[in-house]
Amino acid sequence: MPKLILPVAASRSPTPNGRAGSFRHALGRGPPSGRMDRLRELRADRETPGGVALFVDGPNVLRDEFDVDLDDVREIAGEVGPLAVTRLYLDEHATPPLIQAGEARGYDVRVTSGDVDVKLAVDATELVLDDGVDVLAVASRDTDFKPVFEQAERRGVRTLAIAPGEHGRSDALRNAATDAVVLGGDE
Repeated sequence: MPKLILPVAASRSPTPNGRAGSFRHALGRGPPSGRMDRLRELRADRETPGGVALFVDGPNVLRDEFDVDLDDVREIAGEVGPLAVTRLYLDEHATPPLIQAGEARGYDVRVTSGDVDVKLAVDATELVLDDGVDVLAVASRDTDFKPVFEQAERRGVRTLAIAPGEHGRSDALRNAATDAVVLGGDE
């Protein structure tokens, strides 16, 4: 069962669009009893029907040492709200069965010949700037996405960092996110 890691700050100041920066602050609640409660808070705090954008950093998450199931990643993001975007980014070395598995699980698979991180970051930032979603969820263990989360927060978009495992998480990414989940955690 994935383990929820609570945000570093108990409350954050309101964002430029007036949305509160922290779930506990916005809802006047203390720490929730578990991951599901926390994700429900995230869902309940949405003000517009933009939904959740899930971006998966394939080369960073889909590794043998993590044993990540794409269905689990999708389920975690879906607990936050309706999925508006589900993208799996892969590099040119991705095998046809991996590409087919992503498509079969409902992901829009993007194969890039360059750096997957750059393409994912550009696409996620573009979506945030277009005011297209309420929550940006990124499954990765890469600190490169910290500026994307910071931009999303400035725009009033909640962020969810999904780490593939305890040893595969980025503390910087977790700290930049509104919330964070570790797949395969003890909770």
